[in-house]
Amino acid sequence: MDRPLLLIDVDGVISLFGFDHAAPPAGRYQLVDGITHFLSAAAGRHLRRLAAEFELAWCTGWEEKANEYLPLALGLTGPLPHVVFDPSERPTQAHWKLGGIDRHVEPSRPLAWIDDAHDEGCRSWAAARPAPTLLVTTDPAVGLTDQEVDRLLAWVARLGAGNGRP
Repeated sequence: MDRPLLLIDVDGVISLFGFDHAAPPAGRYQLVDGITHFLSAAAGRHLRRLAAEFELAWCTGWEEKANEYLPLALGLTGPLPHVVFDPSERPTQAHWKLGGIDRHVEPSRPLAWIDDAHDEGCRSWAAARPAPTLLVTTDPAVGLTDQEVDRLLAWVARLGAGNGRP
């Protein structure tokens, strides 16, 4: 079996917001195209751990910009593939990323998607996909945590064991 694909949003997963600035989480500010982002200190470690079991890909409005800033900042090797979004394709009843994801990922490929903004449309889409699909929703003030990484690794282990759809 090919490794499952892990789609990674940036804002709310790696670039945190909404936290108490008097007591920020571990991380640092980085300027990206003139905009200040607060990058989680743990994100790079988490993604390197996940890269052992998943093929990583960006799934963010940053698109190719993610590769200009994040691999070096997070200690990741090389550029990652990224989902391309068509700005003219914004379905009224579905999450704006679903069309791009469907074009990027074969329906038969197992897929996990980390994002801070999954909605009911995303959950319905995931349930209807023919391949195993896991949505992991983060708190944008905290980002990707050890618990979510453990959940993703347990899911991929179950896939490898042939237990079908988690």
